[in-house]
Amino acid sequence: MLIKSKKPTKQRKKLFQAPDHIRYKHFAAPLSPELRKNYGARNLPVRKGDTVRVMRGDHKKFEGKVIRVDRKKYRIYIEGLTREKVDGTAVFIPIHPSKVMITKINLEDGWRKKILERRKKIKEETVPTKPEEVTKAPPETIEKAKVEEKPKRAPRKKKMAEGVAKPEETVESKEEKPKRKRKASKESKEEKFSEEVKKEKAADKGEKKLRTRTRKKKEEAEVKEESTGG
Repeated sequence: MLIKSKKPTKQRKKLFQAPDHIRYKHFAAPLSPELRKNYGARNLPVRKGDTVRVMRGDHKKFEGKVIRVDRKKYRIYIEGLTREKVDGTAVFIPIHPSKVMITKINLEDGWRKKILERRKKIKEETVPTKPEEVTKAPPETIEKAKVEEKPKRAPRKKKMAEGVAKPEETVESKEEKPKRKRKASKESKEEKFSEEVKKEKAADKGEKKLRTRTRKKKEEAEVKEESTGG
């Protein structure tokens, strides 16, 4: 299995370092519509002796016989397609095989005939068959089928609810259930907090009064002792 690369440098390297059996495939050119019907093939590699028509480029619609095929440079040379050099000598113009269409095939080679015959057989064997036409049912039968449709089943949850009866609630069970305490509002919380603060303040005042009383009593007792002692 050949691993294809996305890098253009590697692609060019494979193209120019390709062996002959792969280079041969790169010379494939499309056949004219008449040749396609006769031989049952779409394209063939260009060879010396084929007559060819240029389809693209500066020399478009030029038709001639292939004189030479250069597999090294990927170019073909057509009879009559020349240009003059400065010194006056005529030189053939090289053309890439992808810009060309084959109008006449050179069948001197027996192997080439066998290739075309093989391709024709393969094409005849794999002729696409038309799919069978699907007959549409009349509208009356469709309407009847819609009427005869079964009613939709109820969901399972409902069936379970109907099948399982709820246990009867007794008076005791109602009484046993503890009542939920309502959440105290913010106002009630603030009131409780203020009452607690007031109680604490009152307790502090009572303690202070007791201290002052005990202190006064001690002072009076000390004064009496001093007076009696004197």
